Amino acid sequence: MSGFGVTEFQLVLLRRMQDFQPELVEATWERLGVTQAEARAANAFWQRTERSRTAPRGLDRYRIVLGAPVGESDVTIGDVKCRLFHWYLPLWPELRWEVLAGATGSVVNGWLARERGGAVPELPADGDLEPWSCVIGDVERTYADVKHLEGDAPSRWHVAFTTPTGQARLARFVHGLVQTSEIRGSRGAPARARSTRTAP
Repeated sequence: MSGFGVTEFQLVLLRRMQDFQPELVEATWERLGVTQAEARAANAFWQRTERSRTAPRGLDRYRIVLGAPVGESDVTIGDVKCRLFHWYLPLWPELRWEVLAGATGSVVNGWLARERGGAVPELPADGDLEPWSCVIGDVERTYADVKHLEGDAPSRWHVAFTTPTGQARLARFVHGLVQTSEIRGSRGAPARARSTRTAP
């Protein structure tokens, strides 16, 4: 995976966010000094490694691309003991990239999360979340009746919650970062509950 590092990994994360916030993603490309073709090439390379039988897999791939983890800790989910690793990414200085791995090093989950002990941003009382303004854990700490719902891809997550005024809303996240929010039911919101893999 020579030549594929932190910048290219960030482009992979942005690719899924582009489905919801193309203008924000394109502005970020410009800030990074990369072209759309370069962004596409980075994502295509990552997808090829995921399908490859010979490319590094699981936690090893993240170590090669992002370097040694900045920190790690034990996490128990139910009766299963896992290990949580994290790195910092320049695009999101107040967050960190977390990877939850099983005993064999296989990756259970990877997403952007708030730094442990970091200040949760003040989110609007009406639940109208600004794109890229918060992570899933921020919503859990701010609103009531938070429920995790099935997304339509492994990197996507839907969270239903209730505002202080009693309004039911739905927020869509990609890699743990909020992309859209709306009044629940306004566009046929999903209804199947999803288990939480790890709390950010």
